[in-house]
Amino acid sequence: MAFKMKGFSGFKKVKGGGTRKVCLPKNKVMSMSQEERDKVVSAKQTAANKGDYKRSSKSFVKGARKKDATLKDWFDNENWVQVGDPSKKCGES
Repeated sequence: MAFKMKGFSGFKKVKGGGTRKVCLPKNKVMSMSQEERDKVVSAKQTAANKGDYKRSSKSFVKGARKKDATLKDWFDNENWVQVGDPSKKCGES
């Protein structure tokens, strides 16, 4: 015998929960042109305004991670900064 709650129609996909800041390793940010940086930041803010968590795949950045680096190495060993303001660390306001 199954238990059924009245008025419960199932789970719904939750939107949002992301941030408006874009963070990348400092070396990559410094090698990007101002136009490339603006494109990535704009894509992230557009997604946030729509309530999405991720930015558009058209704004993906290539070459940010070294070939043989594991994901853990990439996060632990790189100096992460905000793309919009490279003087600030990732997570700073």
